[in-house]
Amino acid sequence: MPLALLKVSVTPEKRPIAIGGLMAVDVILCGVIPAFTGWAVAVVGWRFLFLIAPLLCLVSLWLTSRYVPESPVQPGRRLDVVGVALIGATLLALVVGLAAAQNGILRPETWAPLVISPVLAAIFVLHARRTPEPAVDLALFRSAPFKVALAATLTLNFLIAGLGIVLGQFGSVVLSLSPESVGLLYLPGTLLIAGTVILAGNLIGKCGPRPVMISGLVVMAASGLLLAATAGPAMALWLLVPTTWLCNLGSVVTSASVSETVLSQAPPGHSGAVASVQMALAMTGAAFGPTVYVLLLNLFFRRQWLMDAKSRGLSVARAGRAVDAVRSGLAQTPGSTVYDSNLLRQASGLDLGLDFADGLRLTMLTVSILPLVVAVLAFLLMPRRKKPTVRHG
Repeated sequence: MPLALLKVSVTPEKRPIAIGGLMAVDVILCGVIPAFTGWAVAVVGWRFLFLIAPLLCLVSLWLTSRYVPESPVQPGRRLDVVGVALIGATLLALVVGLAAAQNGILRPETWAPLVISPVLAAIFVLHARRTPEPAVDLALFRSAPFKVALAATLTLNFLIAGLGIVLGQFGSVVLSLSPESVGLLYLPGTLLIAGTVILAGNLIGKCGPRPVMISGLVVMAASGLLLAATAGPAMALWLLVPTTWLCNLGSVVTSASVSETVLSQAPPGHSGAVASVQMALAMTGAAFGPTVYVLLLNLFFRRQWLMDAKSRGLSVARAGRAVDAVRSGLAQTPGSTVYDSNLLRQASGLDLGLDFADGLRLTMLTVSILPLVVAVLAFLLMPRRKKPTVRHG
């Protein structure tokens, strides 16, 4: 809804700057909240976290009722309940199938949702073509910039959510960092990122969203490649700060250009529907990120400890028991540091800290390809901003 309100309340010329301001507020909150919540859990307790959202909601409700004017109601418009339900079921089945894939591809819990999801998507397409007022107008997807923008918003949310998961696991399991320390990784440079995204809004107004989107995606790829190059059991904490900072910077810069591209494609009276498509893809990316990152991390971690066991002459069964012992300890005491690489090396001959770090490096190297691919698509498919012609009288 904020993007839809912005579309109808700001002129097209000022919209990129307004989007930059909106993203600046967002990034300040994203930098402050992890540090604050990490502190609150340690000092007050985790139940306190559930009071934050209601308080913010009350403030937002008052601001909305006080300052947002009521938009004119369009007579004859109906809500496409069937279409909304089909979209939700399609995305839900896809996420459930991917989440179950880490326990085995051939299990019914994995392949059944993955088969159901495209079937529901096809049913939605048929429904949208026959419905006078579908939940999503399929004509929007004929626009190449619109499709690239949706791919970019899926990518940036996929990367930012996935990085949060691997930072938590790698930081606590291998680097022995507390939840407060992991949360503080998001704080440095927050104000600088907020200023940069405001600058990005101005650049979008002058140069168009294409170069800004490409730049943001490249920065996110650089974040992943930096972690892929530096991750290790003895990794210095300060190296995680630029990794997190670059990912946050690239995500908000990309998001600003995506929002401008999506809103520019919205027909009159359809701002809410078009903005909701962007948010649906954003939430899908946020759901895919942790799922796929964990899937890849488990895959590469298994590959690394199997190679480690083979090089040391250990049987697969003995190495597997050592890994299961670590996972069992983590599951019994979540949030605490129970991993001791030296103890495990003496017990089984494996160096699981190094194996986990190598799995993380391969994971980050793999996912960093995605923003580069989308950046290439943006370069090829999005139009360049035409320079104004100067007439000589």
